[in-house]
Amino acid sequence: AQKILKLPGCRVSCEDATLNLKPRGLTLGTSVKFEVHVDVSRKELKVYNIPPAMPEDRTEDRLEISFSRPTRGGGEVESVDYDGKTGTGSITFLKPGVAWRLARKGVYKVNLESEVNVKVGPAYEYKLEKFQTSCGSSRRTVLLEGIDDVEDEEDLQDHLEIHFQKPNNSGGEIENIKYISKGKSLQTFFSEDKIDITN
Repeated sequence: AQKILKLPGCRVSCEDATLNLKPRGLTLGTSVKFEVHVDVSRKELKVYNIPPAMPEDRTEDRLEISFSRPTRGGGEVESVDYDGKTGTGSITFLKPGVAWRLARKGVYKVNLESEVNVKVGPAYEYKLEKFQTSCGSSRRTVLLEGIDDVEDEEDLQDHLEIHFQKPNNSGGEIENIKYISKGKSLQTFFSEDKIDITN
């Protein structure tokens, strides 16, 4: 690619015509790279499907009492957060391990105005790390401009591939080639290991 980009132009012979092409570097848009780390909280439990039977403060009190019962697998509660609009809440226990033990059950019985089963699940903690943005150009890709549709896409693509594989044309082994005729568009996705092309 670097050899071809140094050329002022390329003449590619086809069946009945010769194309005068201009090689261009391909500038890539801004890319983002990051790692997402997901941890299951050892102290917090998410609660769902809490019926709006009472005012929020009374519901929080009842949830605290219900989840404090060791006979049901609960433990000492540090804090309760309840949202009456969504019917969801979170219970934070003083001792780690209680939340995970209850989350595996999936359902827990609480005393509101009557005994009801609520759905329980783990609370996840997300951390975004190694966030990097970059932009640049592809070192192995050449964009060819000035191609006239003298043949159909497949035949023209074959002529381009044959031409740019030859070492005496400053070419070499081609990993991937794609020609798109006028009026069409193409989106190309680059990764560190390979090139994926989709129409």
